[in-house]
Amino acid sequence: MSPLVLLMVSFFVMIFLKIPVAFALALSAMITIVDIGLPFTTILNNMYAGVNSFTLLAVPFFLLLGRLMNDGGITKKLVTLSNALVGHIKGGLGHVNVLVSMLFAGLSGSGAADTAGIGAMLIPAMEEDGYDIDFTVAITAASSTLGVIIPPSIMMVIYGAMGQVSIGALFLAGVVPGVFIGLTQMFYTYHMAKKHGYPCEDKTTMKEKGKAFVKAFPPLLLPLIIIVGITAGIFTATEAAAVAVVYGLILMFFVYRSFKVKDLPGVFADALVGFALPMFAVSSAGIVGWLIAYLNAPTMIANFILGITHSYFGIYLMLIVFLLIIGTFLSPITSIIIFLPIIQNLGNVAGFNPVHLGVIVVLTLSLGMITPPYGICLLIAAQIGKIPAPRAFVGILPMLGLTLLIILCGIMFPDLFLFIPKLIMPEFV
Repeated sequence: MSPLVLLMVSFFVMIFLKIPVAFALALSAMITIVDIGLPFTTILNNMYAGVNSFTLLAVPFFLLLGRLMNDGGITKKLVTLSNALVGHIKGGLGHVNVLVSMLFAGLSGSGAADTAGIGAMLIPAMEEDGYDIDFTVAITAASSTLGVIIPPSIMMVIYGAMGQVSIGALFLAGVVPGVFIGLTQMFYTYHMAKKHGYPCEDKTTMKEKGKAFVKAFPPLLLPLIIIVGITAGIFTATEAAAVAVVYGLILMFFVYRSFKVKDLPGVFADALVGFALPMFAVSSAGIVGWLIAYLNAPTMIANFILGITHSYFGIYLMLIVFLLIIGTFLSPITSIIIFLPIIQNLGNVAGFNPVHLGVIVVLTLSLGMITPPYGICLLIAAQIGKIPAPRAFVGILPMLGLTLLIILCGIMFPDLFLFIPKLIMPEFV
């Protein structure tokens, strides 16, 4: 058996045996390294190299920021603002669900945090208001994927750090597809509301809208601070995340007064644990990614695909199919780290724009968060709604199809996603 086949087979066998992904990655790498006779120090060196990145320090800061926003009552203020803006439209709470996900995405950068924070509030409220529970869970899970598309995005930080691609340009390129996906989900919600007679909320006055906006305005400045700071070269992605946390702490202690000093150790501890566990998976994925490159898999796969098609669209379509398949088994971050050598080598051979390729990869892998068996956002929403995940997945299928349509439009018209970074950061696109 070739070492590459051994690596992949041993890894997926362990996944099917329910061994945690981080350990499955490390063990499959260890088996392969023993088989090809490399020293064990290779494992340690590459696991360390996988996390030895200043840029990756942005991840715990964004995780901490999301926790501060959630525990500090910011989610409620965003729900109130969203309800004031779109609650009066037919299917009001469904629109609120999508809009608050778009707003919360700019604060947390995490789809799972979005699902847990917003789902806990809106799923019971929508069910009580007469919305079908399957649709309620589906729209909550599907809109949560915006957390890794609309900047700041933890997935884009990982991709940029590992692939040496401008994180600022990736953030800017994620704006248009994120807004498009949110709008299509709202159109779908309106269609379902008309079909099933879902209610709308009472229309709010301009005074009430203004009051809700004023209360939610301070946290809404956060995405602007992050994006402007990075794109203007004022600070790096990691420094931007740190500044955002400081700003979040000021909001919690002095503006909203929703935190006390005694609450901080628990918040910091949770953020530390939330960072440490994924980072072990990142370090394990680092050695697997290195092995894949060492065993010349990127060149072999590129040659295989080019042997089938040389078409720009054909190569992109085959890449999307590949990403959709691996996204059902692995978390998006793990998938990026393991397969980034293959993805970027294929992109180089096919002449893809690095920023455009990064956004397409993130968009496609985000669907893995709502597709079984991995589907972390789907699982969280289904658990809150108390229905089986496969049942919820059926309700998600139309929205999954709409997202794929947007991805295909982005492939056919690359400047649809790239015109903002080309306008603001042309030197990185």
